[in-house]
Amino acid sequence: MECQLYNGRAMEALRQIPPVNDVLRSPELDAFREMLSQPFATAILQEVFADIRREVSDSHSNISRQELTGRIAREVARRLQLSMQPSLRRVINASGVILHTNLGRAPLPEAAIDHLREVSTGYSNLEFDLDGGKRGKRDVHVGRALQQLLGCEAAAVVNNNAAAVLLVLNTLGEGGEVIVSRGELVEIGESFRIPDIMSRSGALLREVGTTNRTSITDYEKAIGSSTRLLLRVHPSNFRMIGFTERPSLDEFIALGRRRNIPSYEDLGSGCLADTAPIANVGEPSAMASIQAGIDLVSFSGDKLLGGPQAGIIAGKRLFIEKVRRNPLFRALRVDKLTISILEYVLGAHLRGDFEAIPTWKMLRLDEMELRSRAENFVRRAGPCTRLVQTVSLVGGGSAPEVSIPSWAVALELPGKTANEIEEELRRSTPPVIARVHEGTVLMDFRTVFTTEEAELLTVIQRLIR
Repeated sequence: MECQLYNGRAMEALRQIPPVNDVLRSPELDAFREMLSQPFATAILQEVFADIRREVSDSHSNISRQELTGRIAREVARRLQLSMQPSLRRVINASGVILHTNLGRAPLPEAAIDHLREVSTGYSNLEFDLDGGKRGKRDVHVGRALQQLLGCEAAAVVNNNAAAVLLVLNTLGEGGEVIVSRGELVEIGESFRIPDIMSRSGALLREVGTTNRTSITDYEKAIGSSTRLLLRVHPSNFRMIGFTERPSLDEFIALGRRRNIPSYEDLGSGCLADTAPIANVGEPSAMASIQAGIDLVSFSGDKLLGGPQAGIIAGKRLFIEKVRRNPLFRALRVDKLTISILEYVLGAHLRGDFEAIPTWKMLRLDEMELRSRAENFVRRAGPCTRLVQTVSLVGGGSAPEVSIPSWAVALELPGKTANEIEEELRRSTPPVIARVHEGTVLMDFRTVFTTEEAELLTVIQRLIR
């Protein structure tokens, strides 16, 4: 008897669920009227109805059909609104990692975005020679600046440095051997390994030396009739110390010239400025490699260069032209958005205007200035915050183990662990990416822009309340 009564109440409750058309006509969905026929909207509608059926069946609710209609419509509207929000969002980087790969690496200059807006909201001379009135090449917009900066004969740009490595190896090494030190067969992130990309390029890997010691003699002994290229890889993600040996750049280049084999150096981080004043970062300079006589170098655009994601290949004109003629070059080329931003960033390097490049501005921030900003923030935030001396990291596969003195604000909330606080910061609006150090949440002010401090203060005060 009780079972029949239970089923009867459940059936009565389910009968109150309105027809789909009644929900679709609800005023709560007026703002979404144009998209309700889309497949994703239909799927959301079905999900909400399924959820309501389960809830009503389990609770035997006495809600009327009219109430259920409004409730379903409001939930559909909420989920539609949520589905329309961008997944890619701005975050406040309070981690202290300047080139944070997971947070998009180098933040771009505002003036570069202004230039991007100017050339992308209409038409541009991307591949049009205004002087000659005929088709041009898109690389000319950054080629001259790269030649001036690096002192190279020519340069080309592709969509990232991994693509640059693939393109160079395929162009110069396909079908033959590429000689590389065993100690330089690195993985640069997301299981991207130099041996794997060499295999995909069609070149045969010829390892020389040992993990910790490789001499120039090792390279020379490995050269044979099938040798196409000498490869040198900058170990940007790690440091090898102790009983080690690596040929100098001059020795490497001289061997290539003596045996008439092209020399290529993958520099990775793309440093074009003097890093000596910045905690002795010590990253190799692309200009130094070009001046030493290397045939080709490649490096990233969004690391120490401080620009957009790109792979820059520079060096002797003979080899750059071979790279350009490779069919892969068109598949890996960059668009007008990348070119416009890269053009501005290269111009800033030429002018020596490092204040215009956010990455370099953060690298060069004075420690006392950071302390003053953090102290002022603590005074405004009040309880639960305190000033902490810390260190920032360059990050982004550049300058491993190199730290820069900095100042941070620690946040401690009663009854909550550091991991819980870090999660609440991450789920705030805007999301705040902090770090947990020795059981304390730290917000490093080297990577927090001054324009973000008001937003960060609002987030912190909300959590404290």
